[in-house]
Amino acid sequence: MTDRILVFYGSYRSDRAGIRLADYAVRTLAARGIDAELIDARAIDLPMLDRMYKEYPEGEAPEAMEALAGKIREADGFVFVTGEYNWGMQPGLKNLTDHFLEEWFWRPAGIVSYSAGRLGGAHANMAWRGTLAEMGMVVISSTVAVGQIGKTLDESGTPLGDAGASFERAFDRFADDLAWWTEAGKRQRTHRAPPF
Repeated sequence: MTDRILVFYGSYRSDRAGIRLADYAVRTLAARGIDAELIDARAIDLPMLDRMYKEYPEGEAPEAMEALAGKIREADGFVFVTGEYNWGMQPGLKNLTDHFLEEWFWRPAGIVSYSAGRLGGAHANMAWRGTLAEMGMVVISSTVAVGQIGKTLDESGTPLGDAGASFERAFDRFADDLAWWTEAGKRQRTHRAPPF
């Protein structure tokens, strides 16, 4: 059975450099035979968190929230593509993520960060690790941090030069790690019910 991976991206900026990284992730995972789908927080446009999905009476959640809850529940794993804002998380991606809780449980999550500078969004990458773990995901040890994204991927998400080649190698290792944890999670969920 084909693995289903959701790739989350959360920038609301008009000139979004990170979308090329999210598109690369979806395209590259699909080339590995994975059913990968981009979940763009800006396109879904959930309101600022007032009420979590689970706090709505059944059938009364907004349509976009209901549809996304179903996709999250059906996914085998997740990739979070995140920029760094003032050493922290993108607010759009964090807001989207916070609308859900139990829907995330017992699946692996990988983090791919980026920045215009050379640190590659490392601060946001580290901040997401604790958040995703607290939300019930298994955060894989492999990670990708893309510094100087404009010199690593062109506007179509094609790797550029030495930086792009290094990124491709890192992403390949990351995807292998995600695949291992995705398989482990699927097997465990099949053979053993979650503890609560």
